[in-house]
Amino acid sequence: MPKSKSAKTAPEQHVFEADVSRLLHMMVHSVYSDKDVFLRELISNAADACEKLRYEAIGAPDLYGDDPTPRIELTIDKEAKRLTIDDNGIGMTRQDMVDALGTIARSGTKAFMEQIEAAQKGADATLIGQFGVGFYSAFMVAERVDVLSRRAGSDDAWQWSSDGKGTFEITPLAVTDAPVRGTRVVLHLLDDAQSYAEKYTLETMIRTQSGHVPVPIRIKDAGEAEASDVTDGAALWTKAKSDISAQDYTDFYRSVAGLYDEPASTLHYRAEGRQEYTVLTFIPGSKPFDLFDADRKGRIKLYVKRVFITDEAEILPRYLRFVRGLVDSADLPLNVSREMIQESAILTAIKRGVTSRVIGDLEKLAANEPETYAAIWSNFGPVIKEGIYEDFERRDALLALSRFATTTGDSLKSLSAIVEGFKENQTAIYYIAGDDRKRLESSPHLEGFKARGIEVLLLTDPVDSFWVSSGVSFEGKPFKSVTQGASDLSLIPLLDTSKKTDLEGDQPTKDLIGFFKETLGEAVSDVRISDRLTDSAVCIVASEQGPDRQLEKMLMGAGRIETAAKPVLEINPQHDLIRSLAGLDAGRDTLKQDAAHLLLDEALILDGERPSDPKDFSDRLARILRQSIG
Repeated sequence: MPKSKSAKTAPEQHVFEADVSRLLHMMVHSVYSDKDVFLRELISNAADACEKLRYEAIGAPDLYGDDPTPRIELTIDKEAKRLTIDDNGIGMTRQDMVDALGTIARSGTKAFMEQIEAAQKGADATLIGQFGVGFYSAFMVAERVDVLSRRAGSDDAWQWSSDGKGTFEITPLAVTDAPVRGTRVVLHLLDDAQSYAEKYTLETMIRTQSGHVPVPIRIKDAGEAEASDVTDGAALWTKAKSDISAQDYTDFYRSVAGLYDEPASTLHYRAEGRQEYTVLTFIPGSKPFDLFDADRKGRIKLYVKRVFITDEAEILPRYLRFVRGLVDSADLPLNVSREMIQESAILTAIKRGVTSRVIGDLEKLAANEPETYAAIWSNFGPVIKEGIYEDFERRDALLALSRFATTTGDSLKSLSAIVEGFKENQTAIYYIAGDDRKRLESSPHLEGFKARGIEVLLLTDPVDSFWVSSGVSFEGKPFKSVTQGASDLSLIPLLDTSKKTDLEGDQPTKDLIGFFKETLGEAVSDVRISDRLTDSAVCIVASEQGPDRQLEKMLMGAGRIETAAKPVLEINPQHDLIRSLAGLDAGRDTLKQDAAHLLLDEALILDGERPSDPKDFSDRLARILRQSIG
């Protein structure tokens, strides 16, 4: 649409508050692989504007004026190479345009929420679509975009215009040139985007991509007096499951989740009884980019009788934050505030019910569709395991859902399968934690367990070190680190009984242990014979008290503890090196001293650490090499 000739003020030119050329290039070539998505984004924004108006009109019904029914209307002008998307939603002020459309990736809906809080209206609002990155997908198909808008209740109207190459203009509009209320987005289509001026193409795109939008969508050709209906605006979650196709669910998921993959699982049900509410949730088929955001916020939206309220109600616990979707309550009041939400007994009951159903759905998938569940666990297992640490009430269920890499085979296993394979006299579930599976698999700490055929969990997620040390057990079996305390393996038979370890040790070995203790002094808390070593000469373990080795490293890295506890050095009395050292006469004490320090440094290196004194390590190694060569 051309600019109004009756505008009294010249256009104001502004520079975008971001590197627009680079961002738009990224969007066209990286963010969106399918240009068709631009229409979904613009329709979502229009629907959000209508939802915002419904929300504000709860306290100010006059905002509707003579036009209370929300709608979205597309107008095609094939000759002018123009596509227009109109809505009669809340509209924008001049400042809204500057803030929302003049800054790439700024959330207009976030600003709307902050405005409500500042006005102390007692409620929040955050909506699906955003005048952020999504809006700029329009430049994939348009050489220029004009946005004309008048905010509900205002006499002023404005036009925002840009070619997306670095600047935009804002111009005041005369009343006759502006929408009565709401926003009009005009796309001046590129030559290679003329198919988007075909009515059939647009109708197909709308039904395919935006059929779920809870606002009626109409379409017409320029010059036609009446538009034809494309969708009826019925909220998808209010329909019977039998009336919803798999593609309908997928389209809705892509809109509500902001993702463009296929959902791995869909949960749609209506709860009746003391509380009535409808749930439509999805488990994504891939990891959302914000999965590990520090705030760990969920993305479940709360509606009350189809009126959007907030997406900060924390319907699901944070360890289920990857789940996307909504809950629509029939019992909560429309003017419910954030404070009331957090304190609401009704919402507390809804949270418990929805959480139980989501976990129940995961249990069904694990039992009946193991391949689907394996893909879900691959994407979200580290997040689900946060619940083992945080949710005592559901800990047993979450442990049963967990899958683990182990020392036997490449496939992930359940704890039930691991317990079923316990060896004679085995009383604990053993684990080793670290950040690299390959290094864990080669750890000397595992030698005694492998020699007995004991399956050990290989825990490589950071959260593992926390939940596993919080006193959890599974089917009465505690979890025990193979790098902490005594291994208690003596009662479990070796697969090869000829390799039985003498835990008492002969006198020369006892003398060597005493010599090592004296030599190493404060560097270790103890030196003792190991029943966990079969091939390596030494290893270090944590004491029975305090955290295991991996958790201790993490706590030090986070500044939670200043210094590590002194480790225990364990030696293998059957190892040739240990036997040779034990057999040296008293005149070789200097060699034994160097060997004691080098063996401790070797154990540190095998545990993923550096020698305590690299220069001292180098000097001792050089001395021993010279003696060997001489």
